[in-house]
Amino acid sequence: MSAQPAKKILVVDDNKIILKTVSLKLQGAGYQVVTAMDGAEAVAAARREAPDLVMLDISFPPDVGGVEWDGFRIMEWFHRLESVKKTPVIIITGGQEVGLKQRAVSSGALAFFNKPIDHDDLLKVIRSALGDHAGPA
Repeated sequence: MSAQPAKKILVVDDNKIILKTVSLKLQGAGYQVVTAMDGAEAVAAARREAPDLVMLDISFPPDVGGVEWDGFRIMEWFHRLESVKKTPVIIITGGQEVGLKQRAVSSGALAFFNKPIDHDDLLKVIRSALGDHAGPA
């Protein structure tokens, strides 16, 4: 039997440095990475790519088109899309807002990580969510 194709992870964050750092860590662990910098890009990428897991920031700057995107609104959209409605979502945020973690989990997030991200813990959660118990290739 041939090797399984790499699992695909959609990383959504408005910070280019976070996107690059997380992407490099995930690619180094053997995952295929797709990135998006705002809500519209995230929904389009989810439709197009049907990722196996989504890593999602909570706060985004106001959209030029007037739509107030945040991680919660993006998760609501994901729940409407057949391609990602059952896809695990991990929240990554710099926000320290009281109740943010509780709201994220009650909105369907699998896990919640504050920035700066502990990449070892993050990879453990990702591997568990995706059933990749063997670790990096």
